[in-house]
Amino acid sequence: MDNIAGKTIAITGAARGIGYATATALLKRGARVVIGDRDVALQESAVAQLTKLGPVSGYPLDVTDRESFATFLDKARTDGGGHIDVLINNAGVMPIGPFLDQSEQAIRSSIEVNLYGVIAGCQLALPDMIARHRGHIINIASLSGVIPVPGQVVYVGAKFGVVGLSTALADEMAPHGVHVSVVMPPFTNTDLIAGTRETAGTKPVEPEDIAAAVVKTLDKPKTHVSVPPFLRFTAQAAQMLGPRGRRWMNRKLGLDNVFLEFDTAKRKNYEDRAQAAQGVVEGSTQTQKQPQPNTGSGSPIR
Repeated sequence: MDNIAGKTIAITGAARGIGYATATALLKRGARVVIGDRDVALQESAVAQLTKLGPVSGYPLDVTDRESFATFLDKARTDGGGHIDVLINNAGVMPIGPFLDQSEQAIRSSIEVNLYGVIAGCQLALPDMIARHRGHIINIASLSGVIPVPGQVVYVGAKFGVVGLSTALADEMAPHGVHVSVVMPPFTNTDLIAGTRETAGTKPVEPEDIAAAVVKTLDKPKTHVSVPPFLRFTAQAAQMLGPRGRRWMNRKLGLDNVFLEFDTAKRKNYEDRAQAAQGVVEGSTQTQKQPQPNTGSGSPIR
C-alpha cells in the first residue's frame, strides 16, 4: 500500500527550509499537502509556488498556541476529506550563544516552539488517528537531541525532549496502529545556521536530503531516523564517552565553540526572528503572546 499518494499530510513551519522541501517532495509523490506557518505572507507565497506540483493549501499557524494549532488541523482535515493521514511537526527555532546570555524570551521561544509545539501537535492529531487505527506522526528533531553542543544548551534540551517523547510515544501508539517517528537532521543549509562557520563536524546537508529521509520514513516506518543514517551510530558512540572524551571529540570536530563564536551581524535577522517566534505575523503586523511569569506552580509555560 502506498503511504503517500492520495494521503493528506499536514506540515508545520513549511513556508521555507526543510518544511518547504518536504512539501515539494510529497507533492511529487501524489500527496495532498496542507502547510502551516506563522509568516502569513511567506506561507501564501509558498502555496502559490507549490500549487504547480499538486493539491496544496496553507493556513496561518502558531504552534505555541494550542487553539491556533487545533484550528489549523481542523482546516487540514476539511481539505483532506475529514481526516489527516500524516502530521509532520517540523516548525523549529534555534537561538544560539552562551547559556547565561540567553534572554527569558529566547528560552521560552525555544522551548515552546521546539518542544511544546510538538507535544500539542501530537495530542491534537492522535485521537483521530487512533480512532481510524492508522496514521503517522513524524517529529523533526536534530542530532543535537543526542549530541550535546555548547552554545545550544536550551535548544539541545528541547530536542532531547523531542527524541525521548517520540520514542516513548512510538511504543505507546504501536498497539493502536499509529506510527511515530523522529527524524534527526545534522546541520542543515537553512537560516538556522546563518552566521556560523563550517567545521569538520558541521558540514551542512541540504533541506532536500531531510525531505528524502521523511519520504523514506513514510514508505518504510521506523522510530529513529538520522541523516545521513550512519550518524546515529556516531551519536550513540559519543553518548558512551566520559566528559574528557566528549570534549576531546567536540574539539576535534570543531563543535566546542562553533555556536559560541559566530558572526553576530550575519546572524542578527535570524536571531531576532528566533527569539520572538510566537504569534502569527501578517504583513508588517505581528500578534504575539507575551511570556508569562513563572509562578512556581509547576504549570506548563503557556
